[in-house]
Amino acid sequence: MKTVLVSAVALIDGDGRVLIAQRPEGKSMAGLWEFPGGKIEPGETPEAALIRELQEELGIDTWESCLAPLTFASHSYDDFHLLMPLFACRKWQGTPVSKEGQTLKWVFARDLRDYPMPPADLPLIPILRDWL
Repeated sequence: MKTVLVSAVALIDGDGRVLIAQRPEGKSMAGLWEFPGGKIEPGETPEAALIRELQEELGIDTWESCLAPLTFASHSYDDFHLLMPLFACRKWQGTPVSKEGQTLKWVFARDLRDYPMPPADLPLIPILRDWL
């Protein structure tokens, strides 16, 4: 089974809310909510992938020093295994905006269970909730 490496981030605003994005129509798992991020390209670190993805998807800039490793997900789907480090980030430049058609929403960690998420993301919720 192929392993897919993805890097994700919990962007945390001044009110302690986390940014989640709804996968747009036409993508696998469309309609589900997830943490921003994306695939790690060959030769790229998880942090570099996040910095690139946040610029591409949300139009914001952050720095490796602002990405704190929090936890990770390891989940087998039908046709691949996902390995996904989750970072926490409280400092970035710019205002997150949807650049790829995804709906964005700021939510408190205690409310994340109210949003349907991919199976790999579900075990991250209690860790994030306890950390915040």
